[in-house]
Amino acid sequence: MPRPVTLFTGQWADLKLADLAPKAKGFGYDGLELACWGDHFNVKEAAASMQYCDEKKKLLAKHGLKVWSISNHLAGQLVCDPNDERANGFAPPELANRPKKIRDWAIDEMKLTGVAAKNLGVSVVNGFTGSGIWHAFYSFPPWTPGMVEAGYRDFARKWKPILDSFADNGIKFGLEVHPTEIAYDIYTAQAALKAVKNHPAFGFNFDPSHLHWQGVSPSEFIHTFGDRIFHVHMKDAIVKLDGKGSILGSHLNFGDHRRAWDFRSVGRGTVNFEEIIRALNDIGYQGPLSVEWEDSGMDREHGAKESCEFVKKLDFAPSSVAFDAAFEEKGKTAKA
Repeated sequence: MPRPVTLFTGQWADLKLADLAPKAKGFGYDGLELACWGDHFNVKEAAASMQYCDEKKKLLAKHGLKVWSISNHLAGQLVCDPNDERANGFAPPELANRPKKIRDWAIDEMKLTGVAAKNLGVSVVNGFTGSGIWHAFYSFPPWTPGMVEAGYRDFARKWKPILDSFADNGIKFGLEVHPTEIAYDIYTAQAALKAVKNHPAFGFNFDPSHLHWQGVSPSEFIHTFGDRIFHVHMKDAIVKLDGKGSILGSHLNFGDHRRAWDFRSVGRGTVNFEEIIRALNDIGYQGPLSVEWEDSGMDREHGAKESCEFVKKLDFAPSSVAFDAAFEEKGKTAKA
């Protein structure tokens, strides 16, 4: 069976879920990956009320949609983030400019997210972790002895109670490997797994776009972490180094034509999705392919519909037989 194609609702949080659901069905999607902001999915209400969760599922079912996962990137980011003034937009307003209070809220919110996911009947929560050492990705001023190791210990100390709570509820957490997170490439993802002692609830929400522009092979990531790919985002990016702009973005906003890389609607960038589908087949991934649509230069409804069509056309099941098996069988018959 083809993998279900879903739409991540994070970039559509300005719309009510009741308005987005029929649009998504009209675009051709099989379901939605619900973001835990806007009115799409309220973690506290879902953790406290099965009725709330049932109403969300009924709303989706009314439009022929299902849900396989939820995502809480914003709260997750604040668990290990330094939580400067930029964090104020992600946390409750009464906690503004109180970094420790923001962190405590984020940890509690992530624990509740696991309960909410269980009540909704899904098994995966996607999100970010934040990082206390991302600012040190370039070693100048030089790292002090043990600085990086201390950052991974800090991540493990803050996230292990969350992961334990997830495990108690039968939920897995998929980190979207991404700059500003504790893991942003293959080596840092390995270090993050080691830091939490390969916790069974910790894995990855695979998103090729963030790997691609950094020069990391998305298919190699899949093969490296085959048993830890809990969820998949389909998101594209383009790299267009012209000798003027840096791969670091040049402090230019997304959508600025001068950027040396940018996000693109799925199929419009330079990510090799063919190899990604083959790699997912290699590891036996059968979960949803969730479109995270981000393209500042394209109308989003056009992009969402086109992306769904692209992913459905691209996806294919692996072969159950080797293509040359018939030749071998013919040879055996001839010898007989």
